[in-house]
Amino acid sequence: MAQPYLSIIVPAYNEAQRIPKTLLDIDKRLAHAPYTYEIIVVNDGSTDNTAEVVRNLAAKMVKNVRLVDNVENKGKGGVVRQGMLEAAGVIHLFTDADNSTPIDQFDQMIPFFKEGYGVVIGSRALHGAKLDPPEPFHRRVVGRCLNALIQLLLVPGIWDTQCGFKAFTAEAAQKVFREARLTGWGFDFEALTLARRMGYGIVEVPVHWINDENSHMKLSGGLQFLGDIFRIRWWLWRGAYSRPAAATEHTTGQ
Repeated sequence: MAQPYLSIIVPAYNEAQRIPKTLLDIDKRLAHAPYTYEIIVVNDGSTDNTAEVVRNLAAKMVKNVRLVDNVENKGKGGVVRQGMLEAAGVIHLFTDADNSTPIDQFDQMIPFFKEGYGVVIGSRALHGAKLDPPEPFHRRVVGRCLNALIQLLLVPGIWDTQCGFKAFTAEAAQKVFREARLTGWGFDFEALTLARRMGYGIVEVPVHWINDENSHMKLSGGLQFLGDIFRIRWWLWRGAYSRPAAATEHTTGQ
């Protein structure tokens, strides 16, 4: 197949129950898309039959699916990085296996790539975003406090760093994810921090987000999240990342 326009990376860990619905929905929504695409499912060392389910779907029902099957668990950040670096598309987008953001939300990102942005990310915080159902009040408060800290120390002006629907040009994806280190909660804002540091324009777009009410961050996860914020800041102060080269793309705006 010639180079696809869109590469969709789906990290999956023990997603045998949810991944069929997600892949079938992506296939249905892109059936008449005016661009070519590939779907890369990166299995994160699942202990269930996620890999077998994906292989069966790719063979019988869903087009353009490729499985990257890891025996060992790498963490979500690790498998997202793996998929972003293996993708062949003009645009590399990662999205969650629970299909929390329908793939047709990508359509509103395309104009920004045409304007020259290197990174376009989904946002649940902007006017026009639809949360179905809305997050509980306490989660909104915690999220805003964490975002304030991320903006203060890493990426000012980005209101939702954790929405799992982010797209990069091929060039930006290669440069950012080759440099990225984190495999846990902080991989999202590390990628945005690196993209900003490398000179790529970043823009947020409001998206439709289907909220999983059964999803909760444990205390250990919250502590890791905080630790990752300060770890990245420390690496930046120490010059642990490579010196950024100027981006070759036009990088308009925030």
